[in-house]
Amino acid sequence: MQQSAFLKTAIEAAKAGEAVIRHYYEKNIQVQIKEDLTPVTVADVETEQAIKAVIQAAFPDHGFYGEETGKTNPSAEYTWLVDPIDGTKAFVRQYPMFSTQIALMKGDELILGVSNAPVFDGGQMAWAEQGGGAFLNGQPIRVSGIEALEQAALSAGNIKTLAGSPQWAGFGRICQVVNRTRGYGDFLHYHLLASGRIDLVIESDVNILDIAALSVIVREAGGVFTDLDGQPLTLETRSVLAACSREVYAQARGMLFG
Repeated sequence: MQQSAFLKTAIEAAKAGEAVIRHYYEKNIQVQIKEDLTPVTVADVETEQAIKAVIQAAFPDHGFYGEETGKTNPSAEYTWLVDPIDGTKAFVRQYPMFSTQIALMKGDELILGVSNAPVFDGGQMAWAEQGGGAFLNGQPIRVSGIEALEQAALSAGNIKTLAGSPQWAGFGRICQVVNRTRGYGDFLHYHLLASGRIDLVIESDVNILDIAALSVIVREAGGVFTDLDGQPLTLETRSVLAACSREVYAQARGMLFG
């Protein structure tokens, strides 16, 4: 696949962010707590600054929405959505379950995503662009296409908030039906879903910056990706129901609300 200027820039930005991450990883850096009670480090801020510099140099008229630096030019036709270190708690405790998330939105539609986990399993970078398929470390990937919930492997995230939701009983019904349940979390269960190694992801209490890029990757790999209510993603999305096929998706959603 020939990469567009958008995708080339997103990958370049992810690599610029990776250089900062590698500089700070395993350095026991100081952690601060933001107003929303989530942690932040100098690595988060500098990684986002490195990413933002690459993007704005290439597309100065585009908008930018970053986890650490907020919104720039919010009325632009194109807006970049960036979480520089999704999984800061993992980063500061020095285990590799964190990633950089970079997505591009045109109007209200997500059209591109890059998900880079630089120290997980030797490094995993997944990317996708609308109409161009999905890739993991340069190789094309595809969802499993399993059609029966009984054959599906489920991964769930943020169980604590899901347990307090009206869908908790439905989630229990799904767990009784699926072939296997796991909790890979963060970027990993979406990389696994997009590459055909699990089949269903249910997650609550997310931020759009955590999942925007991953939604494009799963969609371009042939999967289905909405919030738990079945609605398309927006800047206010807080939950995920993603599946390897429309059949598994429909069966799972029916149980969540049945």
